[in-house]
Amino acid sequence: MNVALLIFHLTVMLVAPIFMVGIINRVKSIWAGRRGPRLVQSWYDIARLLRKTPVYSQATSWIFPYAPYFVLATTITAGLIAPVVPGFAILAFPGDLIAFAYLLAFGRVPLMLSALDTASAFEGMGASREATYSALLEPVLLLSLGTLGCLNNVMSFQDIVSAGTRTEFDVTVLAAIVFALFVLLVIESSRVPADDPTTHLELTMVHEVMVLDHSGPELGVIQYTAAMKMTVFAMVIAAVVNPFSVAEGGVIAMLSMATSLVLLGVVAIVVGLLESLTARLRFRALPLFILAAFIAVVIALVAVVARQGGLR
Repeated sequence: MNVALLIFHLTVMLVAPIFMVGIINRVKSIWAGRRGPRLVQSWYDIARLLRKTPVYSQATSWIFPYAPYFVLATTITAGLIAPVVPGFAILAFPGDLIAFAYLLAFGRVPLMLSALDTASAFEGMGASREATYSALLEPVLLLSLGTLGCLNNVMSFQDIVSAGTRTEFDVTVLAAIVFALFVLLVIESSRVPADDPTTHLELTMVHEVMVLDHSGPELGVIQYTAAMKMTVFAMVIAAVVNPFSVAEGGVIAMLSMATSLVLLGVVAIVVGLLESLTARLRFRALPLFILAAFIAVVIALVAVVARQGGLR
């Protein structure tokens, strides 16, 4: 069974990013009254980029071409820690949720350095914005994971999302955590209303302005990594919401895997609807968007601690 779960986890982590981007684009196209691209169109776009020869600025150093691959490596490692289904993760150890948070944070560093390496004012501006919003997001992510740990009295990622009997209190706390995780997903993957990956106005970009000078395989890797990061957060949301644990085995385990796949699709549809029905937030409003997630998870944490008798 562990081999089947291992294959399932790897397949979802590596293949689902293509389909999630496809579902989002299809939902946006339907709302715009168009048929839209095929679900795997992003794969063909990435494959086309992989066949091209990259072009480098004379101002760049060795950091620039290697940065996208480093970001991909940290994202894959974080994806191996994050569970897809309750009760299983490929890399599971005490405190792995802290490693998950800081792997994602560490992955931003080379991308920001590569943006500064181009000697471009626009890309330097994007790196500055990325660093600012990253500093605002880290407390939300750590508090979300910490609240899950307090709720279940464990510190391993695969255990804090283990399914079981859930009371109304648990459901309320999980709803606040899922909201915070969804805000993180939107901002980390540079989706509307936090950012607009399709805009051509450099002054309004956050993530995309950092990769303006990337081309060829490096640009393809960056696009795939962004989709994978979105999928990793969607995996965590699916594992938190999923009421079935693979630890029970048999039909329940298969039902758990199927439920997680459906939940990944639901997350993609919600992201597509959000992009279709909302406009990009102003930069001054984006911290308030993050603050809403922070307040939700703080209230959830205080409620969990109070229910367990306070700090000891």
